[in-house]
Amino acid sequence: MSTDLMPNRYRPGEATLSPREEALIARRDNVLGASYRLQYRRPVHFIRGEGMWLYDPDGRPYLDFYNNVPSLGHCHPEVNAAMADQAGRISANTRYLEPRLVDYAERLVATFPSEINRVVFTCTGSESNDLALRIARFASGNEGVIVSGHAYHGTSAAVAAVSPNLGDAVMLSPNVRMIALPGPAGVPQAEAAAFFEAQVRAAIVDLKRRGIGVAALLIDTIFSSDGVWVDPPGFIAGGVDAVREAGGLLIADEVQPGFGRTGSHMWGFERHGVVPDLVTLGKPMGNGFPIGAVVGRHAPMDRFGNTARYSNTFAGNTIGIATADAVLTILQRDKIAQNALAMGLRLRAGLEDVARQQSGIQAIRNAGLFFGVQMGRDGMDPAGRRAMALDVVNALRDDGVLVSTTGANEDALKVRPPLICQAEHVDAFVTAVKRALTTVGARAAGGWVTRTRQP
Repeated sequence: MSTDLMPNRYRPGEATLSPREEALIARRDNVLGASYRLQYRRPVHFIRGEGMWLYDPDGRPYLDFYNNVPSLGHCHPEVNAAMADQAGRISANTRYLEPRLVDYAERLVATFPSEINRVVFTCTGSESNDLALRIARFASGNEGVIVSGHAYHGTSAAVAAVSPNLGDAVMLSPNVRMIALPGPAGVPQAEAAAFFEAQVRAAIVDLKRRGIGVAALLIDTIFSSDGVWVDPPGFIAGGVDAVREAGGLLIADEVQPGFGRTGSHMWGFERHGVVPDLVTLGKPMGNGFPIGAVVGRHAPMDRFGNTARYSNTFAGNTIGIATADAVLTILQRDKIAQNALAMGLRLRAGLEDVARQQSGIQAIRNAGLFFGVQMGRDGMDPAGRRAMALDVVNALRDDGVLVSTTGANEDALKVRPPLICQAEHVDAFVTAVKRALTTVGARAAGGWVTRTRQP
């Protein structure tokens, strides 16, 4: 497992920078907190975005296959127009009567199973998960939270304490239990459901024995920070049942897989055939504008809301609602999820073709347009796989293509382009991956063997 909090980052001396870049980095370091990191060995500087592309000060385009926040592409004109129009009218909060707030809430809830019919707005995914934990603990009367072994759920004190992804310096709550996932543990898919359920039940036993009890199973339904472990669909169901038997709730963190990214469904949990108690939203909800939500069953939501107080000045503000409403309109009108499914199939086929021709890709995991591409060669140790993944990511960056890494060992490419990508973008990306593998392999010790594809 990598001990570096952000392996794909800039380190002084690793790359030759222009005087302009060096000067800007020096100014950053002189004024920004040390927690900030720049991505890539040679940082990127963008001044404009449009659709699938980002542009640096010299006008060079970069194909964005990493940023899931602008899910409809950078600077979508229709979304921007809705945002600007509302900003020119009024920015108000949820304590005033506002028809558009109710209209959007009704439209959003209608995209969920009928059991999920209440919504509370937030500004970020971190706030959403923080609030969901409060609701689950209040409704269950318990404190324990079960998460996957390399989960990330946000930056507030409460959710950082249930996010092992943040590293050893961030202390986990004594009320959290981490469970292994079947994929990283090497469990065959036929045994995945039983393995996951056994992991959850063992965590429940420990939490009960210590008098903590189970408040929630909190999972990102595509397990993105764990390395994108999506299959087999339904493997989480037994674990969900076990948590409910113990009095806990299922919180589905849909910040990453939600809003059509998996292609086959609007929400990631739908792939698994389960209906959560609470669902948390963020990032792509406003195509970059900070808006999030907790959507859930009315019983826990009402019990919490009628007893406890949740007041958030900016959550559900009229500008955010107008922006999110435009995003949902475009998603549904333009059949964005269907496009994600089609482009995901095309991208997978392209990457599989590359894997047949060149060594370096060990596995391809995806749902729609969210991919974890496992890097490495047979016999390569974890450090070698991680180094290889970082080399490929930075070769792509130098070629004008953006991705990053994921997983406990940071040895899988994290690929999640805006959902508007088209065939030409997918094909350009696949070609760039092939070039990157060739470039990195040529300079690796001993080289990488390029295989001739058999007819």
